[in-house]
Amino acid sequence: MRIFGKGRHRPSASWRQATDRAFTLIGDGRYEDAGALLTRAADLEPWLSESWFNLALLHKFRHDWEQARTAGLRAVALLDRDTGAPDWWNVGIAATALQDWPLARRAWQAYGLKVPGPATDSGEPLGMDLGSAAVRLSPEGEAEVVWGRRLDPARIEVLSIPLPSSGRRWGEVVLHDGVPHGERSTAAGHTYPVFDEIELWAPSPVPTWVVLLEAASETDRDALEQLASDAGFAAEDWSSSVRLLCRMCSESRMPSDEGDGEHLDPHDHSEPGHPGPLGHRTDGQLWVPERECGLAAPASLVRGLLDGWVADSPDSRDWRDLEEVC
Repeated sequence: MRIFGKGRHRPSASWRQATDRAFTLIGDGRYEDAGALLTRAADLEPWLSESWFNLALLHKFRHDWEQARTAGLRAVALLDRDTGAPDWWNVGIAATALQDWPLARRAWQAYGLKVPGPATDSGEPLGMDLGSAAVRLSPEGEAEVVWGRRLDPARIEVLSIPLPSSGRRWGEVVLHDGVPHGERSTAAGHTYPVFDEIELWAPSPVPTWVVLLEAASETDRDALEQLASDAGFAAEDWSSSVRLLCRMCSESRMPSDEGDGEHLDPHDHSEPGHPGPLGHRTDGQLWVPERECGLAAPASLVRGLLDGWVADSPDSRDWRDLEEVC
């Protein structure tokens, strides 16, 4: 993104050259060099809100939240419009990262969002009721898209059980960026944005386990997921919930339940016998009793959950090879 002034006059050629070069360096991951150029641009045009917006953006990429807040506040002080400016969104992200709740409330309100509670409330902005969304964990590494509940415009609580390669757990809260990269749609016609994780905001004490199940039917599998949910934790059949997607597919609009039933998902790059919607397809069968399942539960409870699940229907259920993976 390149931001150029539209205000009192066009910024100088030197400002434009420094800014252009800085964003090229940002694209190459050369943040230190980019910072020097954007600082020079701000020195050249200190009255220009875009100078400080660009610096705030750079500090966000670097996770330097104190500097992002400082530059962001200078940017919004120079704005020529009251609401809706992305400058306020960046201030809101930085304030949330720092748990500066009065500033976070001010930023979301200035952007044009309704924040519950009195204007003088200095506590965490709760109850914004933003619904569900998906978040791409470790977007620069082995990216994984999981489902979560939006706590506010910059945080999502992870409700899926992430794969261990992500380094994330069920129940963690992650700070995320404001611009979605992709969408997920459901059979009911609802569409949800996919946000990119910036960093872990609050860790979860609940470990992730992987276990091999013998579940004679989907009903048996569903029973374990319900049992874990009733206990306040989670179970997820990774054999059917995980799809391996290329980056282009992941960042586009994707049906979230594509691949279930009788048809194949052309975007699913998994293989029969491995996790993913194609994993349950072998020799004409639509259900394979052996399932790889993720569990999010304390060590003191996980075996009891599995044993209780088996005890409810011992002829159609069994488990083995339980391992803590994250």
